[in-house]
Amino acid sequence: MRLGVLSDTHMRSPDATLDYLLEELLADTDMILHAGDIVGRAVLDRLEDHGVIAVCGNMDDYEVAGSIPNVREVSAGGKQIVLIHGWGSRHGLEQRILGRVAGDAPDLVVYGHSHVPFWGKIDGVPMFNPGSSNPRARGASVGIIEIVGGKIEGRFIPIDR
Repeated sequence: MRLGVLSDTHMRSPDATLDYLLEELLADTDMILHAGDIVGRAVLDRLEDHGVIAVCGNMDDYEVAGSIPNVREVSAGGKQIVLIHGWGSRHGLEQRILGRVAGDAPDLVVYGHSHVPFWGKIDGVPMFNPGSSNPRARGASVGIIEIVGGKIEGRFIPIDR
């Protein structure tokens, strides 16, 4: 199973860059997750047209915030994934998220908010942040998660637009 991961797109309306992310960079994925800070309703509509599973971020407007949850549990490749945005300072972000989802016993936590790509274990829980998927952000990237034979692997693809 191959998942594409976006976060922190920070777009008010869909554009050619969003199409590039969905239709080129992440075209060969089985599922796409968005970890929040979509911002505009028209962007959420485009994401939903592509079957993207998304959560609300702290910068999403009221139309987006009223349409999608703050946390989602997703099953993929036999693994339980918690999808969440995050909040507050970058410092201690992963610990706050783990405190929020600890009872869910996830195989993987996918999150955003910090704009900093991360793939590793925190307190024994695999955590993945694709970084900001807005090409105006320094070091913009999307993520790929592969679940093969029960193993989870993650990597980042730089956005060069």
